[in-house]
Amino acid sequence: MQQAKYVRLYSDENGESHFEDLEVPLPLVDFAPPAAPLNIAQFLPATQTVWVGAPVGWAGDAPHPSPLQQIFCTMQGEYEITASDGTMRAFPVGSVLLLEDTTGKGHSTRFTNQGDALIFAVVLADAD
Repeated sequence: MQQAKYVRLYSDENGESHFEDLEVPLPLVDFAPPAAPLNIAQFLPATQTVWVGAPVGWAGDAPHPSPLQQIFCTMQGEYEITASDGTMRAFPVGSVLLLEDTTGKGHSTRFTNQGDALIFAVVLADAD
C-alpha cells in the first residue's frame, strides 16, 4: 500500500521540541469515477490555507514556537529547522512538515537557498 511520509515537530511535556517521522497509509478509493481508483486518506482538519514567502536573508534564528498548528509544504527553496533538543532537519522542495510545537522552547529556522523561499501552509483546526 502506498504511504505518505511527513515529519512532525512537537513539544513534549517539558517544553522541548522534537522531530518524529510518520507515515499515513493510502488505501485505494473510488474517488473520481469513472476514473480508476486513487490512493487516498483523510489527514487533518484544516481551517485555511496560506502562502508563506521568505525573502533572501530572512532570519528565524531566534528560537520560537510555531504561532499555529500548521502543515508546511515546501514549494520553492530549502530551509533547516533546529528543534530545541538540538536535532536539525533540512526541508527541501517537496517536503511536508507538521508544526505542532506551539508551546515551549520552540525551534529556529534557517533558509539555505540563494533565492526566495515559498511555502504552502495549511492551518489546522483546533484539536478540542
